[in-house]
Amino acid sequence: QVQLVESGGGLVQAGDSLRLSCAASGRTFSSNAMAWFRQAPGKGREFVSKIGASGGRTVYADSVKGRFSISRDNDKNTVYLQMNSLKPEDTAVYYCAAGIWSRFDTWGQGTQVTVSS
Repeated sequence: QVQLVESGGGLVQAGDSLRLSCAASGRTFSSNAMAWFRQAPGKGREFVSKIGASGGRTVYADSVKGRFSISRDNDKNTVYLQMNSLKPEDTAVYYCAAGIWSRFDTWGQGTQVTVSS
């Protein structure tokens, strides 16, 4: 079983950037698709982005397309989420997830991102 630990969250102003990291340990990281989800207060968990095992395939939610970028470093067992032009509506707890392309079954504990206007 892989373990996931997110970091990089914080309090920023609208228009700022943040980079989230998710460090993985356990089963072979490079064989897993990885994803980022988020959950805002009072709302359900929302898909943000995912990346294939080799890093060659990525998908983004419409709400973040053009502003966020997902990447991974299989040598460091880490997946990243670069978030630019942040908006107050991006405020949420961001979760890293591991699994296969169509289903993610292992989750981190989350990191809080707060964007002030």
